[in-house]
Amino acid sequence: MEEIFSVHQEEYGVAPDVVAKAPGRFHLIGEHSWFFKDKTLSMAVNLPVYICASKRKDSSVRVFFAQMNDRKRANLTSLKFKKEDKWANAVKAIFYGFASGGFEIGGTDITIYSEILPSAGFGITSAIKAASAICLKQLYAPNMSMPEVLQVIERGNRLFLQQENYNSDNNAALFSRKGSFIITDHHKNSYAHIDIPFENKKILLVDLRVPRISLWNEESLFEPENALILGDMKETKAGSFGGWQYINNVTDINEELSVVSEDTRRKLLCVMREHGDVLEAVKSLEKNDFSRFARTINHSYESLRDYYDLSCPEIDWILKRVIEIEPNLENIREPVSCGRITGKGFGRCIYTLLRESDVDKFKQKLSEYEHIFGFHPSCYEVTSSDGASIVKA
Repeated sequence: MEEIFSVHQEEYGVAPDVVAKAPGRFHLIGEHSWFFKDKTLSMAVNLPVYICASKRKDSSVRVFFAQMNDRKRANLTSLKFKKEDKWANAVKAIFYGFASGGFEIGGTDITIYSEILPSAGFGITSAIKAASAICLKQLYAPNMSMPEVLQVIERGNRLFLQQENYNSDNNAALFSRKGSFIITDHHKNSYAHIDIPFENKKILLVDLRVPRISLWNEESLFEPENALILGDMKETKAGSFGGWQYINNVTDINEELSVVSEDTRRKLLCVMREHGDVLEAVKSLEKNDFSRFARTINHSYESLRDYYDLSCPEIDWILKRVIEIEPNLENIREPVSCGRITGKGFGRCIYTLLRESDVDKFKQKLSEYEHIFGFHPSCYEVTSSDGASIVKA
């Protein structure tokens, strides 16, 4: 905290009036099915973004990203999205979200402090938005409720950034709870916490540094006719999380999907499989059954690889090493570890859950990965985290 304070003071000549932090996050399962009103299982992690803010006497907004040594400026009277402002657009979006909601805000000096850069794909941009919103709430609208803070972020995304609102991103940044995963139901626009029962496991996030190359445009799948097709295959299921599931009759599924291309059929099948994997993951967490959970995570990765065309050779290689960490055949049937691709883009980041005794073995495989592929990975051992909060006011 002393370093964060000193960075802001050195940049602007004043101590911050308020400091907030928000967690990074990753999605375990279901991040590609939000358009179809499905569910996403996520985890906020201890890769925090800190935002320092101090009031100004004019209408200027100045933003400094400490680790990038980069500065941007704006004015509250003429807030505009600028492609060249990159990361700073996330902060400007929050100012816009307040102003467009009728809240009176003033000029502000902002410092962003994050050891992880937005390009890593661990929810850092969402954390910047959440921590900025909490700071501005404290400075200019202390009586604002957390649902109103969420609305600020949503207006900033929709009206300023011209982006869809990914409810799972916002919920993880704002409402997560230490010791729990958070599951977003996109149909009900609600979230719930699910306790993490696996006390003897380590969770690693790995940025494999593979250049992101979009092999296909995911938005091409997000068409109303595809949502209608999947909607016709939903059925009520008592006792199932969210209250429904997809039909499982292969003949009926093939008939429903016969009206789309083979490529679209495979991707819609992946969405259906993801729904089943989310439900299976919830059940395994409730029963504290790690082997069942691990099989579900590995199955989800296989679906993304084989149906959704989302993986790449580098990710395939390292995740195969995760499965091979335990050489005993019986333990392969009852896995002691699991892993999956995560993050936006078409191949860069993974997460894995391992026994503590296997962490060094996995890191040795990362060294082999670097030697074989030439990319220098970054590996973070993470724990669950609370959502955005004020650190100093």
